[in-house]
Amino acid sequence: MTEPQGQPKVVHDAQGVDRLIAVLVDSILERESSLENTALVGVRRRGVPLAERIREGIKSRTGNDLPLGVLDITLYRDDLSLISPQPLVRGTDIEFNISGMRTLLVDDVLYTGRTVRAALDALSDFGRPRRIELAVLIDRGHRELPIQADHVGGRVETEAREMVEVRLRGIDEEDQVLLLRR
Repeated sequence: MTEPQGQPKVVHDAQGVDRLIAVLVDSILERESSLENTALVGVRRRGVPLAERIREGIKSRTGNDLPLGVLDITLYRDDLSLISPQPLVRGTDIEFNISGMRTLLVDDVLYTGRTVRAALDALSDFGRPRRIELAVLIDRGHRELPIQADHVGGRVETEAREMVEVRLRGIDEEDQVLLLRR
């Protein structure tokens, strides 16, 4: 894989990212009025700060402080051998029982669907949720697997040679959604 070339195009600045998160919060709250037995699980890396911000948005609007878990899918990936001979496993932290819960799986970008498939496999090791809903900040299309998000902040139309990069405070210096050309 070659490195992205050229100047990245800013698709969403910090205010735009805030709006996308607000759209996600609205969508989650509209889907089911009761948040009883609802939890958030962020997919490492940028799904975690995104899940934290969704949690904050829900709490500020409803007063509900949802449980939040962190999911590392490294060992569940089907492309593990392509990533690194010694992948870095950062660990999973889900300190609540997901069985019977509405579980909101959160990630930054939905592309091929392979990350979500790995996340679903990893989640199954922690119980059997009543329902799993997928929330993503950006859906960029080009699926390889039949997976779609239940909650989408925004869509970015891309060509195969383009990449969408999400930058979020807590990991990055600022919030941005960038479009890069390979």
